Amino acid sequence: MANKRTLKKVINQICEELFTEAVAASLYGNEANKDNTQALLVAVIKTQHNFISRVSHPEPGIEASAYYKDLREKFAAQVSEIVDQINNL
Repeated sequence: MANKRTLKKVINQICEELFTEAVAASLYGNEANKDNTQALLVAVIKTQHNFISRVSHPEPGIEASAYYKDLREKFAAQVSEIVDQINNL
């Protein structure tokens, strides 16, 4: 497992890239999807905040390696979902 600082940096970098891609898709896409784009940008920000806070405050009673493995899997699933939404803009 990577240390918390590295994990937070990776989460921030991925979310920054997702945000950038969503903004680019909104600029070069249809004006009809403006509400969807704004909702997607909010979702990226909320995802970043949620996972950063989960890294900082792990759940008690769960083994650390299992907790962070589950956290990475859930983050990857969330990122995949956001990427699909960006592709659909």
